[in-house]
Amino acid sequence: MKKVIVTGGLGFIGSNLIDMLISKNYHVINIDKITYSSNFYNTREHRNSRKYKFIKCDIKEKKIKKILFNYKPIAIFNLAAETHVDRSIDNPENFIQSNIVGIYNLLECFKEFSKKYKSKLIHISTDEVYGDILTGRSAENYPYQPSSPYAASKAASDHLVSSYVRTYKIPAIITNCSNNYGPKQHPEKLIPKLIYNILNNKPLPIYGKGTNSREWIYVKDHCEALLKVFTKGRIGQFYNIGSNKNLNNLQVSQKLIKISKNSIKLKDKVKIIFVKDRPGHDIRYALNSNKIKNELGWSPKINFEQGIKLTFDWYNKNKNYYKSLSKKDIVTRLGKG
Repeated sequence: MKKVIVTGGLGFIGSNLIDMLISKNYHVINIDKITYSSNFYNTREHRNSRKYKFIKCDIKEKKIKKILFNYKPIAIFNLAAETHVDRSIDNPENFIQSNIVGIYNLLECFKEFSKKYKSKLIHISTDEVYGDILTGRSAENYPYQPSSPYAASKAASDHLVSSYVRTYKIPAIITNCSNNYGPKQHPEKLIPKLIYNILNNKPLPIYGKGTNSREWIYVKDHCEALLKVFTKGRIGQFYNIGSNKNLNNLQVSQKLIKISKNSIKLKDKVKIIFVKDRPGHDIRYALNSNKIKNELGWSPKINFEQGIKLTFDWYNKNKNYYKSLSKKDIVTRLGKG
């Protein structure tokens, strides 16, 4: 049985990756410290599977080393991170601890482990490290110019991983992905927040004038790319993972309203409203993903129209998912500065 570790596997991308890995006959060890965004609902179908094991652990803990030597994984997919920009504005310390100190400890443990066992570390990062991309698309050699404490902490983690590859020769690869959407995403993020409000007859709040543009990728496409990076990617390389499809927040909201009308009867309060923008809000992110397409033969399969329908349908059929979360974490506005 091929054993792999997924850190942060109770979260959005991590749990979707676990679904895919188990379907491809990997044995998955899920390491998660259990925070507000962790959710056992996301992995409920694997609870009794012999291909799955959950271990409560923070990647800052020395226990990580023991886990590595005990299970001897052929890969570690590192998705353990604080990820919400608004929260990083209110409290940067959690992001420094998880995304920098935690990565340092993981690297130290993996450094010792990889001297004795063949394995790869796939470190999952974000397009936000590049900052505002007002024109064109950022390739892997584009300079890092993070705007938020979250993006800065992820940039630091990328540099740490890259430095350990150069200095200690650890077998690691870094990926930078665009905005993910899909099932199991915490409703602090735009799309599941809008779906929650649609289902609960609430207004749809959009920052500023709704013109902030993001490149959107369906989470299962991202997971396929991560598996491709693990099996075919070159050690020490950075790979951008994107859809090449940008939409601004207003367009996303309008498409969601249109999709939802086909499934439910919209109530009277479901309408777009504009709210005060958050501090330092980047105008546009856009990735050049030619490298992964040309080198590894990956490209996304699910367009936004297909993906957003799949996403809405999942939340509409899984209303208990929202009930498994703190309502305060869903409805409270953060990051006002």
